[in-house]
Amino acid sequence: MTAAEISRIAGVTRATVSNWRRRHDDFPAPSGGTDSSPLYDLEEVRAWLASRGQRTAATPSGELRTTLRLREPAGAGTSDLLLLVLAAARRPADDLTGLLALPDADLVERANDAAAGVADVVPGTEPVRFTAADTAVLRALLLCVRDEGAQTALGVLAERELEDSAASGVYRTPAPLADLLARLVPGSPARVLDPACGSGTLLSAAAARGARELYGQDSLPVQARRAAVGLSLTAGEGVDVTVRTGDSLRADAFPDLTVDAVLCNPPYGDRDWGHDELAYDSRWVYGFPPRAESELAWVQHALAHLSPGGHAVLLLPPATAGRASGRRVRAELVRSGALRAVIALPAGASVPLHVGLQVWVLQRPEPGGPERRSVLFVDTAADTATSTGATAATARTRGGGRSAALDWEGITARALDAWRAFAENPDTFEGEPGVAHAVGLVDLLDDVVDLTPARLVRASRAEVDPAALSAEADAARRGLVEAARSLARTAGREGWSAADATAREWRTATASDLARGGALALLRSQPESARTRTQAPGGGTGGGGRPGTRAVLTASDIATGSGPTGDPAGLHDDTAPVIAAGDVLVRAIASTGGPMARVAGEEDAGALLGPHVHLFRPDPARLDPWFLAGFLGAEENIAGASTGSTILTVNPGRLRVPLLPLEEQRRYGEAFRHVHELRAEARRAVLLAQETARLLASGLTGGQLLPSRAANEVRGRGGNSPH
Repeated sequence: MTAAEISRIAGVTRATVSNWRRRHDDFPAPSGGTDSSPLYDLEEVRAWLASRGQRTAATPSGELRTTLRLREPAGAGTSDLLLLVLAAARRPADDLTGLLALPDADLVERANDAAAGVADVVPGTEPVRFTAADTAVLRALLLCVRDEGAQTALGVLAERELEDSAASGVYRTPAPLADLLARLVPGSPARVLDPACGSGTLLSAAAARGARELYGQDSLPVQARRAAVGLSLTAGEGVDVTVRTGDSLRADAFPDLTVDAVLCNPPYGDRDWGHDELAYDSRWVYGFPPRAESELAWVQHALAHLSPGGHAVLLLPPATAGRASGRRVRAELVRSGALRAVIALPAGASVPLHVGLQVWVLQRPEPGGPERRSVLFVDTAADTATSTGATAATARTRGGGRSAALDWEGITARALDAWRAFAENPDTFEGEPGVAHAVGLVDLLDDVVDLTPARLVRASRAEVDPAALSAEADAARRGLVEAARSLARTAGREGWSAADATAREWRTATASDLARGGALALLRSQPESARTRTQAPGGGTGGGGRPGTRAVLTASDIATGSGPTGDPAGLHDDTAPVIAAGDVLVRAIASTGGPMARVAGEEDAGALLGPHVHLFRPDPARLDPWFLAGFLGAEENIAGASTGSTILTVNPGRLRVPLLPLEEQRRYGEAFRHVHELRAEARRAVLLAQETARLLASGLTGGQLLPSRAANEVRGRGGNSPH
């Protein structure tokens, strides 16, 4: 275990642990690691703490997390422990207390029996075999279930599950996105299937909407058990949960099942989905999917499991809407009326965060049902980014470039309002210019059958009211003028003077030296590898995450000047430091552009420290935070403290800080604060300039705005008019 973990289980600061190491000869010697990052034996540390009367301060979940990390390689796998969580959750607290009091051998035997009793939650998986090597983990798990609940224990196991299956490339599906997909299914479907269920996030969202029969399948046995256990704990009474393991496309566990709805977030970009052996499969009603079109195989698999009139909602990559290889299948989906809507999401809605994913809403045609004449296209990405014009750009940059995380409430409302209005009466649906538009089948069935919402919705921009667009452009232009004036005022501030004939030199100390002297504390969150993930594009499986309401400040937020935008589900409540105003935040990776450091303001206070960020908490009586941030983030300082070639990793302890009196630090700090304000004003002006240019160009090309006559006259007098 690391020194940070010792501080957590002992309930002391890192500085206290460092003092123990220096002052007590009997403190356990490192059993591994490096000189700068030593590792200690857990049992030796516990014995030493006990000998000094130091009680453990770790929570049961924290104890379980530490025990899992330090367990023997031959110990029980996550899948077996998941079953024990379910078995323990079905027992009263007194029974768990009795189990914890048993000798090791008896505890292992009883744990095996308990897990075996619930093993049929996912038939066909390997039997449970706990051994003496698992005793510590079993005790920690039972204690966590007893004192903090089965869901907490499940979340800790999911963190380990992530590491066990990292090669599969699976990620967490955000809860707001799962909720949106479930709400896009009209009514309250009773029977719901997810053929790539991961940890069961989408099925859980369906249960919250009233589904009574939940069916799931996943190719990873540990994920199937994760889903079955999680749903069994949360779905409530009267809900039947059936989860199976296996590849849904190659070995469908429910070949004869028809359901009211299918929700799915399938893997994408998978060329080994079974193209050769499934060439004559009966599911390909809309055409045989090409090898590069695994997503269209999943679409047809979902439709094959629907009752007539049932709906399927899938999260897909944007390339599915326009790749040439999938044109014929897309054309048949459109022609038959099976495709009802395509909804574009903004980038960052789910992993991969740099891609704007799409939601496809499909409906299995009913014999003799209504004829479908159009498909709905909604672009929530454009709406989120630009619909509020200059006001949005100003809000994103005001106060040093602060921006909020995705507005899921707005995204959900925009998508649901358009879809429900369209579903109620497609023939009279009017849409919303630039956001939602119904396109006739004839217009879609061209040579490419491109179903990209941004392209099709932009075509409806011509419907925007000229007066409204003109007013929006004027507001953006006025905002830009004010931003330019503010930038000019900030840049024109005097107070800079040259040093003497040579550059000033000073004595410096490393951040490690300052930390040892108590001038600052250095904190960092758990690494990102401790995140939990559920199924998302690129995987088809996943894990769960702890619920959280605090925002997370990430390295990207520092680079872009935004406020905290990270997802709290990737952090641990008991390990992630809480940011306070005056903290100095430094990016841990120096390979990308943008500022490396900044001082946390009141708007950042209370956020959790994200991965790949170092937090320096200065003693205000000894260090000025803006002085500290300015020197810590200096290019030459970062370069000197970084290691690596392609990816430069910053060693925070090696960063150097000049040793100056506090009064002089404050003068430098004020100068660095001014530099920060200058950078923020420049960023604000750039965003407003881009927004103003976008509105003007859109209005000119859409016919809502006319060129200035004065501009034409000036050009004419200058002899530049064409003849």
